[in-house]
Amino acid sequence: MAAYLVACYDIMDEEGYAPYPAAVAPTLIPYDGELIVADFESEVVEGQPRRVTVIVKFPSKDAARGWYKSPEYQLVLPLRREHCVGETVIVNEWNAN
Repeated sequence: MAAYLVACYDIMDEEGYAPYPAAVAPTLIPYDGELIVADFESEVVEGQPRRVTVIVKFPSKDAARGWYKSPEYQLVLPLRREHCVGETVIVNEWNAN
């Protein structure tokens, strides 16, 4: 079953964060990660969500976890974590059956 990594965050330091998008993209390839959404101006319709919303589709939760914990991503991760605040979750795709 497919799974999605959903990250919602605010960028606190634009300059420090700037290299992150280009650096993270190649780390997704070995885990069959597919960038579905990358919106840097998320539209608020309810609550107080973060400004940036990113959704990446993976073949499974195991693949998403594998990517997140991979040495390649761990090298890139500080570019986001040190310059942003927010939340990241991994969720299963909806299956009505």
